[in-house]
Amino acid sequence: MYESKQQYFYGTGRRKSSVARVRVYPGSGNITINGRDIDDYFGLDTLKLIVRQPLTLTETTEQFDIVCTVAGGGVSGQAGAIRHGLSRALLLFNPELRPVLKKAGFLTRDPRMKERKKYGLKAARRAPQFSKR
Repeated sequence: MYESKQQYFYGTGRRKSSVARVRVYPGSGNITINGRDIDDYFGLDTLKLIVRQPLTLTETTEQFDIVCTVAGGGVSGQAGAIRHGLSRALLLFNPELRPVLKKAGFLTRDPRMKERKKYGLKAARRAPQFSKR
């Protein structure tokens, strides 16, 4: 779809177990995720809103075409990962956007992960059922 010779800005975003590779091309505002349009990929409007937040905040909605490759996790984690990667890519485009994006919290990697299961337990913290008799 996009030639490799065309200049773009790149950002990697992560949330939970999702990893998004985001490329920002000069364009008209199209967002493509894993080869599909954003409206096809995300069913919920809130997820589409999360992805578009950095563009709305920096008022660059109609300036760029965004091409994302995202893997791992669920839809919510993927939307958060794309937002993180898009924010990082916008920083490469214009470092003066940093205070705005930082204040909104889009540059901070959300460190919350699923806690591992421990031996002797049924889940991360769930203990076997206790029976007195």
